Amino acid sequence: MTSRTSGTGVGPRLRSWREQRRISQLELALRAGSSARHISFVETGRSRPSEEMILRLSEHLDVPVRERNALLLAAGYAPRFSETAMDDPSMAMVREALERLLRGYEPYPALVVDGTYTLVAANRGLALIMEGVPEHLLVPPVNAMRVILHPEGAAGRIRNFRQWRAHLLDQMERQIALDRSDALRALYEEVAAYPPPEGREESDGAEGGDGGGDAGDAAAFALGNFALPLRIEHGGQVLTFLSSISTFNTPMDVTVAELAIETFLPADPATAKYLMSALG
Repeated sequence: MTSRTSGTGVGPRLRSWREQRRISQLELALRAGSSARHISFVETGRSRPSEEMILRLSEHLDVPVRERNALLLAAGYAPRFSETAMDDPSMAMVREALERLLRGYEPYPALVVDGTYTLVAANRGLALIMEGVPEHLLVPPVNAMRVILHPEGAAGRIRNFRQWRAHLLDQMERQIALDRSDALRALYEEVAAYPPPEGREESDGAEGGDGGGDAGDAAAFALGNFALPLRIEHGGQVLTFLSSISTFNTPMDVTVAELAIETFLPADPATAKYLMSALG
């Protein structure tokens, strides 16, 4: 995944991150145990920061791990964080941990994606609710955003598609602002241009649902007061979920840092019962 930053030297890059975080030189200096004068000298190129200073400033600016490597390179240092392919033997423990987590969450859907939403792993719960997605969207590498938002994918079965699409595009925009990824920007432009699936142009999630019943509609309405549910049809039933996303804490590898684990919690008893019956 490529990155896009302002300026070529470490100083302009650090300044760009500081300005994006809306932190003054003085505030950053206080956080990093330095001085505003030194921060100014670093940003203007009058002073070359040490490796330790770059990493310290990156930590306080919440710079993504990939971009910390880029800052080190811009200052003439070697990258500090490795980038290991998921199929590398050294990643066996990470893969096993992810697989245990996904299995443990069954029968509820869960998946793992990388920084550009390429599917890394998924459980049987996700496979169940994604049934019917055409093969051309499931040819590896599978992209979760394409599967969800493509009019031939899951989009046609999402009852509150307009709301969910807006949520996902907003999520991608915020990630682009953070990671400055050209690859992610290209994906965003692609999926944002998809036409809505037939019959979902005016869907706002408030309509009733075949198989959903009053209980499902009431649950979705109640959830809408504090979180956006995903309402998706499967087998004549409208399933309602709340999703959560988690990442690894203090990762030391770029690949691991960019992994995101998304889990879908049944938002009503009917959804939980349906999944338990389908997958046991």
